[in-house]
Amino acid sequence: QVQLVESGGDLVQAGGSLRLSCAASGSIVSVRTMGWYRRAPGKQRELVAVLGSGGTTNYADSVKGRFTISRDNAKKTVYLQMNSLKPEDTAVYYCNAYLHDGLRYKDYWGQGTQVTASS
Repeated sequence: QVQLVESGGDLVQAGGSLRLSCAASGSIVSVRTMGWYRRAPGKQRELVAVLGSGGTTNYADSVKGRFTISRDNAKKTVYLQMNSLKPEDTAVYYCNAYLHDGLRYKDYWGQGTQVTASS
């Protein structure tokens, strides 16, 4: 059984910063990618940032220059440093990992953590 546990969501004022963490645990053989998605009220889930095992990154245009994704492979943990937060960043943020669980490669998701940037 694989679990992704997120932490770090909070209520902050616009312009503030937050750091999200997501730790993967369980029967993990290898991790291919880890990343963050978000779903704002009334909108579809969207990619925020993803980090491959080789270090390649991909960011949504709306967060480039403000958010930074990083990863600790030994701890199977991915981080999202969010600076200069805007009200439009308000959403539930979900951690995602594409990993081998001993049987196959598969997408796993965390339960979500709420980020609110107030104006």
